[in-house]
Amino acid sequence: MGQDTSQAEPSPSGPAHTGQAHAHVLAFLMTVVISASFPLGEHITHGLDPAVMMCIRFVLAALLMAPIVAWREGLKLPEAKACLRYFALGAPLAFFFWCMFEALRSTSGLNTSAIFTIVPGLSAIFGAVLVGERLGVHRLAALFLGMIGALWIIFRGDPARLIGLEVNIGDGIFLAGCVGFGVYGPMIKRLHRGEPVLVLTFWTLVAAALWLVAASNVKLWRTDWSGVEVVVLGGIVYLAIFPTIISFFITQYTTLRIGATRVQAYSYALPAIVLLLDLALGKPAPPLMTVPGLAIVLLASLVVQRGAIREFRE
Repeated sequence: MGQDTSQAEPSPSGPAHTGQAHAHVLAFLMTVVISASFPLGEHITHGLDPAVMMCIRFVLAALLMAPIVAWREGLKLPEAKACLRYFALGAPLAFFFWCMFEALRSTSGLNTSAIFTIVPGLSAIFGAVLVGERLGVHRLAALFLGMIGALWIIFRGDPARLIGLEVNIGDGIFLAGCVGFGVYGPMIKRLHRGEPVLVLTFWTLVAAALWLVAASNVKLWRTDWSGVEVVVLGGIVYLAIFPTIISFFITQYTTLRIGATRVQAYSYALPAIVLLLDLALGKPAPPLMTVPGLAIVLLASLVVQRGAIREFRE
């Protein structure tokens, strides 16, 4: 049975306490970076096949990260058992990002960011099963609130649409991807064997890239690269550097310090940030009935972090 390292009580004023504070700050900054992926993905997803686009993204991310790993930790091929762990971690990542960009072909960035708020609940369930992570009452309540807020945004506060399950295919695809991403955080703690986070992140990226090479299949070689717009290529570079290398490193660093559920809880802020980005880019405002849903998911974020804030003040 996995040991629960996320609930250890740190000293009020020591390295562990400071490390947790930094982890929370980094988790929030990561959320801001990731939020830009939704409107960007919605803008560029029609420029390339999603599997091809994500394949290039992960291959580029791995190539950019390789010199850093070689400099800091030394670059050597992992043993067979370690490779299996990295492929296990890379699979849900590859699946999630393929689902995200396939979904954005038929749904909006706001919808996908709202659906993403169910990931903390899924992460909590998988965390309890895989690593024995315990949940307090305040976090269970917040996870429930987050799901209610997501449903409110998706169905625009209309009960008739909810009862009729009026969702488009993109929402369904992304929901499946979120199940994969929900298991990713707990799997980090379950499969981590003490290697440096940088090494863990790099080989997970490599494994995800190989999964996506297989998924893209012949489409990768048949792509007419001369016809790909510059903005699409630029978007892939942004995705490779920021929401991939930087956010994955932060995810694995923070998960090992504050637990998968608290890291994923910051995703409750995504719909509000995506909405602000959409408005800044000149997109029309969503129906007014989505506002209560945004308020609910933001409230959920505050509630789920209440225990962590109290730890810092005690």
